Amino acid sequence: MGDFKYGDETISSREIMIALPAVTVGVGILSLPREIALLTIGADGWIALLVAGIMITLIVWMTSKLAASYPGETFLSYSSKLVTKPVSILFSLILVMQSLLLSAYVIRVIAEIAKAYLFDRTPLEVISLTFLLVVVYAVSGSRAGLFRLNMLFFPIIVLITFILSLFSFGWFEMDNLFPIFETGVRDQIKASEISGLAFVGFNILFFYITLVKDTKKVPKASVYGMLMVIGLYLLIFFINLGVFGNAVTGNLVYPLIELAKEIEIPGGFFERFDSFFFVIWIMSIFNTTTMSVDVSIYALQPFIKLKKQTLLFCMAPLIYIVGMIPEGSIEVAKLGTFIGYFGIISSSSITLILFTISKIRRGRKKEDATK
Repeated sequence: MGDFKYGDETISSREIMIALPAVTVGVGILSLPREIALLTIGADGWIALLVAGIMITLIVWMTSKLAASYPGETFLSYSSKLVTKPVSILFSLILVMQSLLLSAYVIRVIAEIAKAYLFDRTPLEVISLTFLLVVVYAVSGSRAGLFRLNMLFFPIIVLITFILSLFSFGWFEMDNLFPIFETGVRDQIKASEISGLAFVGFNILFFYITLVKDTKKVPKASVYGMLMVIGLYLLIFFINLGVFGNAVTGNLVYPLIELAKEIEIPGGFFERFDSFFFVIWIMSIFNTTTMSVDVSIYALQPFIKLKKQTLLFCMAPLIYIVGMIPEGSIEVAKLGTFIGYFGIISSSSITLILFTISKIRRGRKKEDATK
């Protein structure tokens, strides 16, 4: 008998392609249309989204190209060759901190939203703890299994988004997208900056590419994955603007959920589409959290000699405590903004430093070889 096709811990470039949107598209998109609408006029926010998306996609390509250049080597291994081991450990700890903070933030936000829309009588702490326990259970299993879950959940998430868009056309008004090209350059730059925060999470490429069988296809697959994210964000933004208009979208806390509340499925099959939508969207948030927690463990294992489950059980209380520290929605929003800036700046800086050094060294080797 032949081996089971998915019985090992290796993954394919296609799974990396799906993992990127799976870990990127989470709680941020629920409020992103509001944050962009507050800074732009009409539907001008699409420019900011596109600019931010293209810039992050370039960074993602560089990250995947860098990691793919050292097949089979861990981040600690190949970065140590480029910037010495102490600096490599520092970079690893920064990326671990980013993932842990993102996990804590997502767990807190999902509890806030669930309490507001689904479980109004359930304490916030109980919702957060329950979600975290499910995440811990998932992460404690097969690492490659998380990528299989991404492959399973992400198409469902895309499908429900298209269904939401389809049934929103009854309220869609083209006039809500006008005027166009009225937003000033300064506001567009600020909107692009805010939009970029919604792309945090691509640091998984530093670590997971070592699991890929054929690394040559990874850079192209990573770009395709980010293009999916950009397309999904643009679709959601335009639908929100078309239904609510710029002014209303800017005053809704979670425009995407409010949009789902307006949907009525013909025949009365779903009386509350927003509840169904939210349950499905939890899959996306679950993907974000499991990948973030798992990548932090994967990054720590080379220099903390503990079993995966032991390390996970040590980190889970820390994630929960950090998530419960903010008091009120304003502090939660500030934490999210901090994590976004910290994540994008740290991941991009590490990529640029390592990619540049790698290119210089490879160029010198080619020169020495030709002499």
